[in-house]
Amino acid sequence: QVQLVESGGSSVQAGGSLRLACTASKFTYSMGWFRQAPGKEREGVAAIRTRDGNTDYANAVKGRFTISQDHDKNIMFLQMNNLKSEDTANYFCAAAVAEVWFGLDTDGYVYWGQGTQVTVSS
Repeated sequence: QVQLVESGGSSVQAGGSLRLACTASKFTYSMGWFRQAPGKEREGVAAIRTRDGNTDYANAVKGRFTISQDHDKNIMFLQMNNLKSEDTANYFCAAAVAEVWFGLDTDGYVYWGQGTQVTVSS
């Protein structure tokens, strides 16, 4: 069992920055950030292979978002810069069970946090 708690969501203006944090009871092989906007399906934003730091990003956020990890504190971060109105969503962190690199594949993730809301106004 893995417990995940997100924090850091807020309302910001377009062009602004936010850093989300996911505090985990433990890290698993694949961990990631996902988001869901009203009326849309949940989508992968960024993922990290915790063993070696390999990352993957959705095309929509490449160059603007950075996923990172603090192994000592079991915290995963998502630094979001140059935010756009289309980034508005509820952001979730997730952890997979199997030692398989799932990247942004939502189906591979079993444990989910409760989400943190990010609202970007233009």
